[in-house]
Amino acid sequence: MPEMTHTHLVDQAPDAVIFAGADGRITTWNTAAERMFGFTAAEAIGQSLDIIIPERFRDAHWKGFERAMGDGVTKYAGQFLPTRAQKEDGSQFYVELGFAIIVVDGESVGAMATARDITERFESDRAQRRKLKETEEELAKLRG
Repeated sequence: MPEMTHTHLVDQAPDAVIFAGADGRITTWNTAAERMFGFTAAEAIGQSLDIIIPERFRDAHWKGFERAMGDGVTKYAGQFLPTRAQKEDGSQFYVELGFAIIVVDGESVGAMATARDITERFESDRAQRRKLKETEEELAKLRG
């Protein structure tokens, strides 16, 4: 059996795997991240996480990032957070993010995120909620 490395595991993961150092610059960007966001690894590595964060979310992101780096943990540990992300072409889509702050010898060295595109599921759920609301309104009119 050929030797398997952590690089193989990360690169072949089905979800986007991104690691940014404590300075917020990307150092790991797998193949799924390339497909999802549209940036090649060569384009993304060395860039700020801002390349995938919609502008209106950046202030909140960086406040949370700095707090998590200082604390060595994120309040979203063990959870998946639905949010919006930005592709290379500037278009936005819905993702589910999982986060971990990486601590080595007691020092926060960066943050790892996994991302999964949930746009189709999100929009389907939204359409179902809209249809349910319309049905409830129609029923209220019939009763009314």
